[in-house]
Amino acid sequence: MGLRRKGREYALQILFQFDMTQNQEGLTERFWAQRKVIPAVRDFANLLVEGVLKNLDQIDALIQKYTQHWSLKRIAIVDRNILRFAIYEILYMEDIPAKVTINEAIEITKRYADKDSGAFINGILDKIVKEESRALCKREAIERDLHAGNDSL
Repeated sequence: MGLRRKGREYALQILFQFDMTQNQEGLTERFWAQRKVIPAVRDFANLLVEGVLKNLDQIDALIQKYTQHWSLKRIAIVDRNILRFAIYEILYMEDIPAKVTINEAIEITKRYADKDSGAFINGILDKIVKEESRALCKREAIERDLHAGNDSL
């Protein structure tokens, strides 16, 4: 398992804890006090968590927009938080291709969520990449790679 995937899994666990308690104070410190991980994994997980929490209102608004007729509370906690960190990656982390983010989100979904969650998460993230102006550059990169026959991402 890659370092970033492990970081995403830890980010999911931290965001899950936040979702349950709604308390950010000392959240990551308490989490890491119970685990020994290499700094690169911890740093990537913290980057995702901090980014999600800083942009939570905007991210949740997008989830609401693309899950028509679903309230946030109706979406399973694991699914909701996978969507949160994946949307953060898509919109705010230019160095990670959208295709990579979506694939990683689906792989993590397979491990932690319901068997039907993968299609749900894939559909939402795909719509965001195709329709959100902030994700336009990543969509164009995917299209360039497909036209060039580069499906190695």
